[in-house]
Amino acid sequence: MGSVPAIGGLASGLVAPAAVRAQQGRGNTLVVVTTPEPTVLTNAINSAPSVAELGTKIYDGLLEYDMGMQPIPSLAESWEVSADGKSVTFKLRQGVTWHDGQPFTSADVAFSLLEVIKKFHPRGPGNLGPLEAVDTPDAHTAILRLAHPYPPMMKGLSSMECPIVAKHLYEGTDIRNNPANNRPVGTGPFRFAEWNRGSSIVLEKNPNYWRPGRPHLDRLIFRFINDPATRAAALESGEVDVAFFGTINPAEMRRLAGLPSIEIARGGYEALAPVMLLELNTRKAPLDDKRVRQALAYAIDRKFIVDNIWYGFGKPAVGPISSVYAPSGLYTDDVLRYDVPDRVARANALLDQAGLRRGAGGIRFEITQDVGPYGDDYRRMGEYMRQAYNRIGVRLNLRTVDQATYVRRVYGEYDFDMTSGWYVGMGDPTLGVQRQYVTSNIRQGIPFNNVARYSDPENDRLWAEAATETDPAKRGQIFQAIQRKLVEDSPIIWIMEMELVALQNKRVKNLITTALGVRGGLYETKLEG
Repeated sequence: MGSVPAIGGLASGLVAPAAVRAQQGRGNTLVVVTTPEPTVLTNAINSAPSVAELGTKIYDGLLEYDMGMQPIPSLAESWEVSADGKSVTFKLRQGVTWHDGQPFTSADVAFSLLEVIKKFHPRGPGNLGPLEAVDTPDAHTAILRLAHPYPPMMKGLSSMECPIVAKHLYEGTDIRNNPANNRPVGTGPFRFAEWNRGSSIVLEKNPNYWRPGRPHLDRLIFRFINDPATRAAALESGEVDVAFFGTINPAEMRRLAGLPSIEIARGGYEALAPVMLLELNTRKAPLDDKRVRQALAYAIDRKFIVDNIWYGFGKPAVGPISSVYAPSGLYTDDVLRYDVPDRVARANALLDQAGLRRGAGGIRFEITQDVGPYGDDYRRMGEYMRQAYNRIGVRLNLRTVDQATYVRRVYGEYDFDMTSGWYVGMGDPTLGVQRQYVTSNIRQGIPFNNVARYSDPENDRLWAEAATETDPAKRGQIFQAIQRKLVEDSPIIWIMEMELVALQNKRVKNLITTALGVRGGLYETKLEG
């Protein structure tokens, strides 16, 4: 693709803010920095953080959600759930067009949900669950038919979870390899302009957006800068307006937030319920032994990680479900606790019981951690873990690669022992958490699913019951049972409940307006001064 003047080359050094504004009409252009550079631009088939950050500006969903996670209209103007809970009728917005000028219709909704989201989005099976058919009696009505009532679905129809794609571009094609995945065409507030590989992606204002007078910005530029110090300097100098979570070292985030021109953009991550974790290959010895997995869980000091690596942007996690869900009764900390005072002694005892005696140099065995490609802090966390595991006689090797290699090796080939990363839970654990633990979501080649390949009939049964139970109290009891079982089996090691805060120049207004935070459409975002 061609280059955009004043953008090419910025990844390797700083350009004076005045020069950027002069060459780009910078006064109404929001420049954000994120990492890593996405491998694809359509979040209907990939849920990686940077893909979601970008795709939600291009695509709309049927619904959006306010800060209390209550549904509000988007492509659907109104909706009605049937008395038996087995169908939902959406009245679609009229006069909406795709970025290529074609009209948006109910046929796009039916195709997107059944042929794209349910089959290819990592959280699609959880979001849409028992969806069997979508009736389209006219161009502006879509009736979702369910095999049984499924309350979680109404929390998962956003542009992040179920972006509506253009049927006329995808029907009859290889969905994963469709050219539109990297030259996306949506109905959203911004349209794709250019991708300068290794440097930037440019989105331009959609002049025909269905929200009158929106978006306020003329252009969004996503910058990709390899060096964390350079990212921080770009924000400090004013060359960059917003730095998404993970792009800047947490210690630098604390320093920058104290400057007169920069502030923390809080909120908008609670609905995501993000949890940082280690995924273990439970099909590979010695990690196929529960005692070994528990020992690895005991060996980690989560509070040390939160305080010294992430500088307080979160709190220790005790299990798969975030405490964000506590008000609805879905969370419990009444589980096997790995944060006990004698945790290292317990870890050593478990490894002895597993027959993994210390050998030369005190080493019992060695494993490799594939470090999540989400910023330098994951490498620093890996270095801490290497020290922690050495105390129990486990040699940990760290392997750092680019995102494409990481995804292929871990999710495509299952060639890993342990990975570090983070997952979102979304508005309901069925939507975002379930995918990591049920047997049906062991789907090789589809990222961010049950890559641990944990499979347990009782666990599968509990998740199925939670998805269909309509009584809140009973549903809470089921989820608490799920947490106790998973923490006991420990197919994953849960580290931290994350605060996904961004940093912004104070001239940025209305960055966080919905429950999705920076993964919203940014159509209300403005620049002052």
